[in-house]
Amino acid sequence: MVGAGIAGLSCARALAEGGARVRVLDRGRVVGGRLASRRVNGRYADIGAAYLVADDPAFVAQTESWQARGLARPWTDTLRVYPEGTDTRGPVRWAAPGGLRSLATDLADGLDVRLSTPVDSVVHDADAVVLAMPGPQALRLSPPPAIAAAATAQSWRPVIAAVLTYPARSWGEFRGAFVNDHPVLATVCDDGDRRGDAAPVLVAHSTAGLASEHLDAPAEAGPVLAAAVGELLGITASPQIETHRWTYAQPEKASDTPYARDGQVWLCGDAFGRPRVQTAWLSGRAVAGALLDE
Repeated sequence: MVGAGIAGLSCARALAEGGARVRVLDRGRVVGGRLASRRVNGRYADIGAAYLVADDPAFVAQTESWQARGLARPWTDTLRVYPEGTDTRGPVRWAAPGGLRSLATDLADGLDVRLSTPVDSVVHDADAVVLAMPGPQALRLSPPPAIAAAATAQSWRPVIAAVLTYPARSWGEFRGAFVNDHPVLATVCDDGDRRGDAAPVLVAHSTAGLASEHLDAPAEAGPVLAAAVGELLGITASPQIETHRWTYAQPEKASDTPYARDGQVWLCGDAFGRPRVQTAWLSGRAVAGALLDE
């Protein structure tokens, strides 16, 4: 398994539960991938996925398991939409008191996970290799033709996330918002509300356009996002700003299949369906099911 994000870990967990021997390799220092949390001023802020939505029965069961153990909680079914400034209701969004990465840590518990381990090709002494990552990253590993074709067909948008820590909470009733037709700001979430600790922290996600301009220097986008959030919510205080670059943040083209395969090399992740955490989890599980059936 190459990639310790939600797709790779769900696949590895299902394989291990099915009796297979699994090794998970990831170049990062921690598990989670885009299910990411950054420690700022002694607390974790979610900088990747903003929340979970669970409507598939299997993922509902997984989410309820996390809830039963205090790892996840229902957050909100209402988010604001700008520029109208009106609230819209939708599915329940789930959050994690310990940061969303804590859910990946839970999936990884007991697995053979080897971090800070770069991989430069798909050639390994294994019966099967699963690439749980965005297609552009998989292409760097010189995968076989069908995997390369599926990876090439993917299209991804970049995002820069900014963690904005204020001296105090000065905005009104607010959980999060989609910001439409804005030149730099795409979403903003109240991290203190979704985490449940009322910390004066907002997390903003940029448009792809702003991210593309600042991929080489993401910190330069931080003040731009802070100014946009301040204007949107009427905040006059200046925040502490931490930024994170996601070169491959959001898949644009959804596949009709849950994974790609060429022989015993597989590709999975959230590009195989709607761009959700649930999609990545299901994609990994689908690969595991196919492998266990062989």
